[in-house]
Formats: sequence, structure tokens, C-alpha cells
Amino acid sequence: MNVQFKKGALELLVLLIISRQDQYGYSLIQIMTQKITISEGTIYPLLRRLVKEEYLNSYYEPSKEGPSRKYYAITIKGNERLKELTREWNMFTESINSFMEESDVHE
Repeated sequence: MNVQFKKGALELLVLLIISRQDQYGYSLIQIMTQKITISEGTIYPLLRRLVKEEYLNSYYEPSKEGPSRKYYAITIKGNERLKELTREWNMFTESINSFMEESDVHE
């Protein structure tokens, strides 16, 4: 998959996944890598930025396997951002799909 496509969609994907259930960094990566290839080095800076911008909150929970884990939860502001990004994504993909339908390019 094109790196730039992924980069543009990561914020949307992170907010979407965390809106369903609070996640810690590694669990988020595990969920995402079931469908796309990403690296830890991409996700952790994004999580820090989303916390700084108040789209996510973080908190620690004890872990049975070792030290406490830092979980991320979506905020009200984050849900608003998710709705905005979803609208933008839908408009973008509809536009691209209309061009694809008009062209002779096939998979």
C-alpha cells in the first residue's frame, strides 16, 4: 500500500479504533497490522500528538504481564474530530471513485 495513502489515513484509523474501545499502544498496533502494515515508530508519535491536541486522554492500568500499560481514550473533542475526518474521508473517496469509474483503469 502506498505510504502516503496510509499516512493520510492513520489519524482517522487511530481515532476510529479507540472510539470503539480504549487501547494501549501495542494493542492498537496489533489491531491495525491485521489489515495494513505499520511500524511502532509511526503510531507512538501520533498518539502523543493526539493527546497534546486533546483528542485523546491517557491513563495507566496495571498489567498481569509486567508494568502498567498506558491506555488511550477518546475525548469529546476527539469524537468531533473523528466525525470531521470521516466526512472528509467520505467526500475524498467518493471523488476518487468517480474518477476511477470514468477511467479505463482496472485492478
